[in-house]
This record gives sequence, structure tokens and C-alpha cells, in this order.
Amino acid sequence: MKNTIITRVRKYLSLLALGSLLTTTTAWAAEVEAGFTSLFNGTDLTGWDGSAELWSVKDGAITGQTSKDKPLKGNTFLVWKGGTVEDFELRLSFKLTPGDTNNFANSGVQYRSKLADPANWGVGGYQADMEAGANYTGILYEERGRGIIAQRGQCVNIEPDGKLRVIGACGDSAGIEAGIKKNDWNEYIIIARGNQLTHVVNGRVTVMVTDDQAEKRASSGILALQVHAGPPMMAQFKNIRIKKY
Repeated sequence: MKNTIITRVRKYLSLLALGSLLTTTTAWAAEVEAGFTSLFNGTDLTGWDGSAELWSVKDGAITGQTSKDKPLKGNTFLVWKGGTVEDFELRLSFKLTPGDTNNFANSGVQYRSKLADPANWGVGGYQADMEAGANYTGILYEERGRGIIAQRGQCVNIEPDGKLRVIGACGDSAGIEAGIKKNDWNEYIIIARGNQLTHVVNGRVTVMVTDDQAEKRASSGILALQVHAGPPMMAQFKNIRIKKY
């Protein structure tokens, strides 16, 4: 299974490289996006549920924004109302904007997750992380669960007893960070097939995880976008589309 997913990711990345030379070709665009369904209409939050005080659509992007006047004490999420997902590939663009001089902006995409605190849109599960800082964009974090599972650039196996075993490198963290655009749009890809989880940021694989801890891994669940507690910040998302397997 591991060799299969590595081969598939490498093939996908080779298509991305080719696509950079063919961005004006309609046939290429149709081929790359075949089978994908949009989850955001670009106009309003139809199909999504979250706090109206925090979430809106600005400049054609889903926008989660906190303020200094009303600091957020706990992480909250915008939940996709289209049901659960199992095996899939999710593609989206994201941009993080710190709200003050501390350069804080932290967010993430929850997948195969659970609504743990409906009253506050609290979600727990796998999270494709992102931040304005230099360390966490691309990692696999488990909200309300096992915490950081894979640091950027790691191939990790979660053993049946929960032990995290780094089995190799799937990229260079410094190189991945160098390719991330600050205060600008970046591309995120999340691939979940069985117990294999892969994150890709701007064409670079950031983590590959095999989750063999049967009692804690998730094979299905909801999708959600995060606004993180703490100083004021803004997280934006657009071009959200999914292909289910």
C-alpha cells in the first residue's frame, strides 16, 4: 500500500509540473480536475455552518476572522454540511493574514473528523495544519486527540499501540517552507486512502502517514475549516473541490 501511494503522489506531482507549462490549455485543466466537485460557490456560505460573527465571504473567499475586541478563547470551525467523507482528494487555496505585529495566524483543514462540541462548532480529528510562522504548515495534527502526528517532511507510521515511528523523509522542511508564500495564496492538497494520509503544499509532499492504530484512526468523518484561538488573525479559503474515491 505504501509503495502504491508514493507512486501515485509522484505521478500527481509530475502532472503538476507539466501543468505549469500548460496553464492556458483548456484540455489540460479539464483532465486535471476530472471528477472533482466544488464545495464553495464563491459567493456565500451556502453548504457551510459556523459562527456568523467569525465567518463570511470576502473577495470571493471563505473568510474566518477574529478581532482584538473579541478574542477567541477556543478553536472553532466552519463545518461543511455535505455529509461525511471517506477516501478522497481535497484541493484548495489558502491565505493567512496576521492581525497585528506578533505574526500570529494559525488555521487548518479538518478531515474525517467529528463534531465534538456542536454549540461552539468544536471539531476533533485529523487536521492539515497551516500557520503564518515557519514550522507547522503541512504537518498532520489531530485536534482533541493525539496531537502532532507528523512533522513536516516526515513519513510516519502510527503503530497499533499508538507509538509514532518515523520511517523516512518525504521532503525537506526548510525547502518546503521556502516555497510557502507569506500573506498570499498557497495551494493545499489532502489525500486520504484507507489508512494512508498525505499532505501536499504548493506541489511539495509535506507528510505521509500510515495510521495502524485501529481504535483511534478515522476512516470517515466531516470536513471543516479552522479559526484558531489567540491574537487577531484572518484565514481565507477558496477553490475548494473534492474527488471521492
